[in-house]
Amino acid sequence: MFSLSGFLAKKIYSDSGETKKVSLPAVRIATIGMAIGLAVMIVSVSVVLGFKKSIQEKVIGFGSHAIVKNFNSVNDYEQIPIAVNDSLMKALYKAPGVEHLQRYAYSQGILKTDSDFLGVMVKGIGEEYDTCFLKNNIVNGSVSVVTKEEGKNNILISKIIADKLHLDVGSKVYAYFLTDGSVKTRRFFVSGIYQTNLTKYDEAFVFTDIRTVQKLNSWNENQVSGAELKLKNLQNLENTAQWLVKHVNKKQDSYGETFASQTIYEINPQIFAWLDLLDLNVWMIFALMITVAAVTMISGLLIVILERIPMIGMLKALGARNSVIRNTFLWFGTMIAGRGIVYGNVLGLAICIIQNTTGVISLDPQTYYVSTVQVDINIPIILLINIATIIVSIAILTIPTILVSHISPTASMKFKE
Repeated sequence: MFSLSGFLAKKIYSDSGETKKVSLPAVRIATIGMAIGLAVMIVSVSVVLGFKKSIQEKVIGFGSHAIVKNFNSVNDYEQIPIAVNDSLMKALYKAPGVEHLQRYAYSQGILKTDSDFLGVMVKGIGEEYDTCFLKNNIVNGSVSVVTKEEGKNNILISKIIADKLHLDVGSKVYAYFLTDGSVKTRRFFVSGIYQTNLTKYDEAFVFTDIRTVQKLNSWNENQVSGAELKLKNLQNLENTAQWLVKHVNKKQDSYGETFASQTIYEINPQIFAWLDLLDLNVWMIFALMITVAAVTMISGLLIVILERIPMIGMLKALGARNSVIRNTFLWFGTMIAGRGIVYGNVLGLAICIIQNTTGVISLDPQTYYVSTVQVDINIPIILLINIATIIVSIAILTIPTILVSHISPTASMKFKE
């Protein structure tokens, strides 16, 4: 019976005679509806994944996946140092999923030119610091802030800060720091200008040598604001966080300061909560597109069934059971859906690839934090979308085939007349 249903479905699908004049437009509309619906779902998921990945990379680029810092600095802007020596660094490398460790030091100051001034957070970095993120976002100059040359203080600033203070690469700028009740002054030279479009950070962060910040804060060589842990995969973050809580938190350094750890989710809960809300938009798009595709598919199949009532009556008169005829039209609908799915994949992936390679669709970085629409083509998720679409389509196509059970050979003859 399966082979008979499949054979009849193929004959109906390939038929180009007079009996298909009415149903042909409906079939085409159903195919187009399925293709557009699937393409929209693929593009939507790819855009949301790309956007989330881009924002996550920028936030992680500024603060890594997890940090170890002073317990008294967790909920306070005051920078209280901890001693991070080589033995602690070796211990932290034992944490699951850790790929790289880097020390950093913070100090708050004011940048001043002849006409303007601006409060900033100065982040000191050393030779061990991974500068790939900064290099990927540099727009002018270089990330050469680490120097052993005495008295040569380089600084890396954002484009927002450069525009506000009218600075360029090579410009001289003075910085003022309030430490231990006294004001310390340093002269910096702008070595480079970066732009991540993540306004929260671009407006505040500048980078310089970690030794400069340690001297400004009157810290010893082994005292820093903390240590950043970069992981091989964000999925390992929960395991790493649990390991830090068990092996690092509440331990003390040589100065009696207590260690504490934080993940990037705990440091920036608002940003990640906002990114999670984007998933709701994807589900709404899924529901809308599946509804549109379902309506077009059901309508198209109903038209085909009504057009084939004489054939249905003849098959019943010859002894065909309702299940055979229903399976025939179910296979026919699956062929329509299959063709639409193929077209939808080609269209959706083509749009994603074109946007990935050309960046033809641009955005306002002040609003969206990225200058172009970001696309992440995730093959496993796209395959899941296809599988889910096929399952839902087959389930929906069973609805119009119920009509076959209510058609009698006598009625079909009258219908033909």
